[in-house]
Amino acid sequence: MINTIEKTEGLIYLEDGTVLKGRGFGFKGTAVGELVFNTAMTGYQEILTDPSYKGQIINMTYPLIGNYGISEIDNESEKIHAFGLVVKDLCDTPSNSNSVMTIDKWLRDMEVPGVYGVDTRQITKKIRSKGTVKCVISTEGISISEAAGICDKAQLRGDWMKEVAVKEKTVLEPLADQFLPGSEGEPFDVAVIDFGVKGNILTCLRRRNCRLTVYPYGTPAANILASDPDGIFLTNGPGDPEEAVEAIEEVRNLIRLSEIPMFGICMGHQILAIALGGKTYKLKYGHRGGNHGVFDKNTKRSYITSQNHGYAVQYESIILKGMEITHLNLNDGTVEGMEHRDLPIFSVQFHPEASPGPNDTGYLFDKFTGMMKEDRENA
Repeated sequence: MINTIEKTEGLIYLEDGTVLKGRGFGFKGTAVGELVFNTAMTGYQEILTDPSYKGQIINMTYPLIGNYGISEIDNESEKIHAFGLVVKDLCDTPSNSNSVMTIDKWLRDMEVPGVYGVDTRQITKKIRSKGTVKCVISTEGISISEAAGICDKAQLRGDWMKEVAVKEKTVLEPLADQFLPGSEGEPFDVAVIDFGVKGNILTCLRRRNCRLTVYPYGTPAANILASDPDGIFLTNGPGDPEEAVEAIEEVRNLIRLSEIPMFGICMGHQILAIALGGKTYKLKYGHRGGNHGVFDKNTKRSYITSQNHGYAVQYESIILKGMEITHLNLNDGTVEGMEHRDLPIFSVQFHPEASPGPNDTGYLFDKFTGMMKEDRENA
């Protein structure tokens, strides 16, 4: 039962004129962004702190949110990157020994508005029917006409990667006390090209004896290769991959100037495709959640994966550029993974690090370290 949340009006206005009224929670304010839905049943803290959600307002399809509160160990970055949160039922009395505060207080501290008490199923059906839409979310009592004016004037951005990536080169040592079996030995030096990385991606690599040098968005390829890395990792991130002009050019240069193993996830997968001469396109409503089926053509197995992306790689454009398609989405057949025929390069659209979601595809990190080991032995 909700008994400590300040009772404020919650307003959601969609660009097609749809208005939903509920109750506000979190920060008292107004935000505008792209309204998307996420089908995960748990993991709201990881989702909200994932930099890939920069510029978006998240509608959670699972009805009850907040029941296990907010912990100090589940953040994927230092802050909430989503612009707003929409839920059906909000729990303000969490039951979890790790909880340090309610989700209401957390959103207030992070200055992110939320609205609850609305039909999130209706919102999801609209997005599935009409596609992702521009949305205004407000908890400070603005009128419908004011919300419409804000919505009309706002321009949604697709170049958030520059803002969420690290600003200075950062070195992260392997997590020796958390090594997975077989990870001992000389560390692998991995150059991480940051487009808005999730914390658990870095943890998965560090637990596999990788020393990470995280580079800011747009770092010249020559500067990265000067450190003689064993491998290059392209991270996830928010926005439109075609907006990442500098990153695309530098990834193209990395491919041209070296033949060291390269692994991309999500945005990294899309930027890699464009750098190789392929194309991407915007999905109608994207894939966001922890229960998306993917078929691996190499292992002949299907996996349940965690996903968060609004764009996809165009199948025909990439198979003509030296790439083989390795993974396909079981729901709509979109490209979920690819591998170069001649170079040690591969990528996936989904998130093998989970957080939230299943970690069934963690073997892909092992594949990357295996490639670096083989490259080292053949040097």
